[in-house]
Amino acid sequence: MTLLLNVLWIIFGGLPMAIGWLFAALLMAITIVALPWTPAALRIAGYTLLPFGYQIQESKSGTLGFLGNVIWFILAGWWLALGHLILALALAITIIGLPFAWAHLKLAKLCLAPVGTLIVPTD
Repeated sequence: MTLLLNVLWIIFGGLPMAIGWLFAALLMAITIVALPWTPAALRIAGYTLLPFGYQIQESKSGTLGFLGNVIWFILAGWWLALGHLILALALAITIIGLPFAWAHLKLAKLCLAPVGTLIVPTD
């Protein structure tokens, strides 16, 4: 079932958003100052490509994590979240698209503050 959901996810917006995350990782790598966010953006790009079978687990990140999230939001978070929100609205029109819209909403939340989150497999 997870395989089928992931294939449908790629068709219904997962691929363009994963490319967006890869583009964000590339921007982070080019601007040497934002290099610490590159591995996280690559991990989330993989999660964005195949989200079913994994879940987001939040952990406390403290003051440095908050500052990291603020910098992330300014550099890449807002436009990635906007892309996920637009796709979620488009998919929510149909009943079949509702699970995918919900996944895009979870990813939009992750776009806003990815520092201090883990992606773990669901058992």
